Amino acid sequence: MKVIAAYLLAVLGGNACPSADDLRNILGSVGAEADDDRIEFLLSEVKGKDITELIASGREKLACVPSGGGVAVAAAAPGAGAAAAPAAAETKKEEKVEEKEESDDDMGFSLFD
Repeated sequence: MKVIAAYLLAVLGGNACPSADDLRNILGSVGAEADDDRIEFLLSEVKGKDITELIASGREKLACVPSGGGVAVAAAAPGAGAAAAPAAAETKKEEKVEEKEESDDDMGFSLFD
């Protein structure tokens, strides 16, 4: 993933065709180790291809991947959550007030001293 991220950073920075040295420099600048085999594999796979076309084709492939039951849960939550929202907002306000009071009481001393 970090090699792909470095490649995308190079492309976004204006380098339409980053070299292995470019990717090593980007990874080295953040203290990440550069795996030469992965860099060479990535560069061989994207050689001569437009990055925007690659991203578009990847999105098409991911569109048909099942994502589980998260959609049904998210759809049900707004209806049930709308009634509970005012109560939750009041609770948050009360918690903020209590936190401020607690931080004044300990005067900067650690809980474990």
